[in-house]
Amino acid sequence: MQRFGWLFLTSVGAGATIWCTHFVAMLAYKAGVPVTLDPVLTIISLIVAIGGTGIGFAVATWRQNRLCSIIGGVLVGAAISAMHFTGMAAYRVDGIIEWRWPYVIASLLCAATFSGAAFAALGTATLGRYRIPVGTALLVIAIATLHFVAMTALRITPLRLSTAPLDSTQMHALGLATALVGLVVIATGVFAALIDRWTRSDAMQRLHYMAMNDALTDLPNRAGFQSELARQLGVARATHTRLGFVAIDLDRFKEINDVHGHKAGDDVLTALAHRMRSEMGRHDVVARPGGDEFVAITRFDDRVQLVAFVTRIEAALKAPLSVGPFATSVGASIGIAVYPDDADNAETLANNADLAMYRAKSEGSPAPCYYDAPLDELIRDRRELANDLRRAIDENRLEVHYQVQASIATNEVTGYEALLRWTHPERGSISPSVFIPIAEENGLILPLGEWVMRRACTDAVGWENDLKVAVNVSPVQLAHADLPRLFHQIMLDTGLPPRRLEIELTETAIMADRDHALHVLRQIKALGVGVALDDFGTGYSSLETLRAFPFDKIKLDRLFVSELEGSPETIAIIRAVLALGKSLSIPVLAEGIETGVQLAVLRREGCDEAQGFLLGYPHAVSAAGPSAFIDGPHIEPLPDADDISNAA
Repeated sequence: MQRFGWLFLTSVGAGATIWCTHFVAMLAYKAGVPVTLDPVLTIISLIVAIGGTGIGFAVATWRQNRLCSIIGGVLVGAAISAMHFTGMAAYRVDGIIEWRWPYVIASLLCAATFSGAAFAALGTATLGRYRIPVGTALLVIAIATLHFVAMTALRITPLRLSTAPLDSTQMHALGLATALVGLVVIATGVFAALIDRWTRSDAMQRLHYMAMNDALTDLPNRAGFQSELARQLGVARATHTRLGFVAIDLDRFKEINDVHGHKAGDDVLTALAHRMRSEMGRHDVVARPGGDEFVAITRFDDRVQLVAFVTRIEAALKAPLSVGPFATSVGASIGIAVYPDDADNAETLANNADLAMYRAKSEGSPAPCYYDAPLDELIRDRRELANDLRRAIDENRLEVHYQVQASIATNEVTGYEALLRWTHPERGSISPSVFIPIAEENGLILPLGEWVMRRACTDAVGWENDLKVAVNVSPVQLAHADLPRLFHQIMLDTGLPPRRLEIELTETAIMADRDHALHVLRQIKALGVGVALDDFGTGYSSLETLRAFPFDKIKLDRLFVSELEGSPETIAIIRAVLALGKSLSIPVLAEGIETGVQLAVLRREGCDEAQGFLLGYPHAVSAAGPSAFIDGPHIEPLPDADDISNAA
């Protein structure tokens, strides 16, 4: 519709201009005989000019190519010619009118050629800023040559000598009509310019609004909020008032998406946005930076005002929601920071509010948390560690160390457990008990787990004697249905036979979603990969889990081994676990063995395999090489009978 409007205005402006040019020139023409004008043909000539140029412009802009431009220009030239000769048909004289056809044909060719060239120039990008001047000049030449060459073709022979004056009334009427049409041309140009300005202004406003607002909730987005935050901080500084920054992260929102679908999730976000916006005062702003996060700011003088503001937001978030056929409620973790108490610039203020919000989430606090520097520095430290860990994964700055696993009966090495190690460039060695939970909290456990698996398989391929490598799998990894496909691809890429790979997982990982976990484990076992139940004896220690899935190994938790000496109760528990393993034909590996007494007791009770510092410390392949700890585990000589009886 917009294209049609511009074509209409262009054709009216161009056609009327051509028509005015012709009849202004005819007002100056001295025929030497009385002249009258046919009003109908005069009007028709104007319509021909407007309609013909409209068709030409439509063809020229139909396709963005040179051929269409030239054809459109030729049609405009034809419209100029048709208007001229229609106008001349309206020119009635007291004499005989003759046309010299060579000049007529020449005028038609001039109009078509120069007009086609004009449109070709307008569509030629190589002319750059000269396109419009060159195209305009050629179009003017087309109109002028058509008129003057065609008028040269005209010959008028008077029928009688007459001294009667020309019909000045009709000439005055023609002049008035020409002036009016000229005014129409000017008005059309002005109107077109205004439309262009309005259209551009409206488009710029729409683009700016789209760039600054969230498409789903119609709230300011991150960019829009940052602009408003900067403005509000400026006002707060100038007026010596305080500014509260509220960071909001929705609880249980993922459950809504998973259970009811993303459409329901979008409806919830829209409803909550509408609620919170209705609670905003004249100087308050709520925005959605992205995902299930919202932020809000308010200027205040008294802290009571800030508390009331946050309370209104809480009420809006906690009230029950009816979205489609289901009803739900969505809570939120809320963190608050205040300018200038907690920060003096926008970035620090936002970061501190985020830290307070993360503290509320980690503590499971139903109440909003205000920024507290000593407490929130711990969270800031964990976030910095998460960023450093992400870079370490990307830049391959992690290490895998290997700890020997050996048969107690034969003292032969059976394999190695892959243990992830991270040496921070500034903080030094960081324990896995510190960075693994951070990886799980920040969505890094999947790339981290893949990195470890790929590295362990790559290293193990170069080992002799077909020794196994055991790799730990986290509950988060086990929750992903494509884990078997990933393992299969890694083994294909590295060339490690599946029988040499063993994954270790705790029963807690299985119980999170038992049916799904067992389904994934069956797929992994079908690849030929071994599955070991780690840390047995702690957590659930469910016999049903052992019955439901044929594990290849049970790993007795180091807690029992460490308390073995001098504890008949612990020995009784170990004896029961070993008996359970034998009855199910599942070998048992005891981890955390540090003394010869512990090893002797386990050997006496019939434990199958052992792992611990007594056998060997974890080493990096790059430092020791597999052969350095494949030559034989460092098993001390067995204690004598008295030591064994004392331990028992």
